[in-house]
Amino acid sequence: MTTDVLIVGAGPTGLALGIDLARRGVTALVLEKADGLFPGSRGKGIQPRTMEVFDDLGVVDAIRAAGGPYPTQLIWRDGEPAGEHQMFDPAEAGEDTPYHEPWMVPQWRTQEILADRLAELGGRVAFGHEVTGLEQDADGVTLLLTDGTTLRARYAVAADGGRSAVRRALGVAMTGETVDPHPMLVADVRITGLGRDHWHVFPPRGDGDDFLALCPLAGTDDFQVSARFPVGAGVDLSADGVRAVIADRSHLPAEAVTEVRWASDFRPRAALADRFRDDRVLLAGDAAHVHSPAGGQGLNTSVQDAYNLGWKLAAVLGGEAPDALLDTYEQERRPVAASVLGLSTGVHHGRVRRGAATRQLGLGYRDSTLTLETRRDPAGPRAGDRAPDAVVDGVRLFDAFRGPHWTLLALDVPAPGLAGTPVRVVTGAAPTAYGPGLLLVRPDGYVAWAGDTGEGLLAHAAGAGLSGGR
Repeated sequence: MTTDVLIVGAGPTGLALGIDLARRGVTALVLEKADGLFPGSRGKGIQPRTMEVFDDLGVVDAIRAAGGPYPTQLIWRDGEPAGEHQMFDPAEAGEDTPYHEPWMVPQWRTQEILADRLAELGGRVAFGHEVTGLEQDADGVTLLLTDGTTLRARYAVAADGGRSAVRRALGVAMTGETVDPHPMLVADVRITGLGRDHWHVFPPRGDGDDFLALCPLAGTDDFQVSARFPVGAGVDLSADGVRAVIADRSHLPAEAVTEVRWASDFRPRAALADRFRDDRVLLAGDAAHVHSPAGGQGLNTSVQDAYNLGWKLAAVLGGEAPDALLDTYEQERRPVAASVLGLSTGVHHGRVRRGAATRQLGLGYRDSTLTLETRRDPAGPRAGDRAPDAVVDGVRLFDAFRGPHWTLLALDVPAPGLAGTPVRVVTGAAPTAYGPGLLLVRPDGYVAWAGDTGEGLLAHAAGAGLSGGR
């Protein structure tokens, strides 16, 4: 069996891409150098836009069942509660935004859910497969593995993290900076004697660097530990080391920490790959951009990379679009990643509140070559914007969008004939979230084209892979 796509890395990015390709009938294999899925909680915040992506990919119910909302922060001083702090600006659910607040799910659990969905669709993860190099030619990519064997596919996607072996093999540089020179400890622990209805914060004493936070991880019995250390300090990742930090910086005794399940240290940084495409290899997720965790943007931006790329790879592999369609992946996603990197850094330094921007519902592609707005007086979402949810003539739009197809909304105007194209057509009166007109919605939920009439619709859409069904 010929493999269409090799995906290197079984994190959220690689698994989400595997799901999107599997449901489109693309033969893909996810390679992971470790013997199992990542065991820690690291990226625990699922933003509203990513919840919409998970809705389309068929995992949102499992994600909701596995997690919960973020708790209010409880500030402690000298062993006593000293006040509460709301981490996020409030937001209300509406018909156009059914997912309106961040949802907490430990990364390890998110990955389990994605891996289960991939297997359900017939996809596969090959564990213990470490990539050391690659070769490209006019027909495909050959990946070299540590055991001396090779694997070949028509395209490859590097989703193997910030230290990406594939990116290094390509010689693609990362441009960035250290966001904070202070080492950070992140660990998953079991604790007794601490309530789970708050995110417990222990501010530094005086001008020190001894910040500590203990966050109850929704859907589990664990707490995530976050601790800051002085510049140049070492971080003891042993169970006794983690216990000592908690005992030193809080009112809890060391023995209150009954188990240390995972621990890691890092220095927050922000970096962006100089390019997201090198011929038949594409970079996604942390292999393409690395964020401070403060804004809760890294995992979300990464999953949305996969969501942007999946339908484009399928269209090219199916002969429905030219290879040049893949150039729009970098054209669309690299500016988004650059913007989100700045946002994450701003949140880290306290210059930006966690609110509308961090929910990612406003991200879009108005400047993309795949985008064309032709209405004389557009109202509501414009071409390039996210297509919001609504009900049109009894049809919920997110239900209509769900799946690998395109959708045409004919709102207060007649629908043109689209025979021979894989488009679902929804007609009716324009809802509050939309203005009148024709809106062609891409498989990833963004408006590709909008017009008052159907003139030019098919001509524009043909270049984006809308020439036939898959």
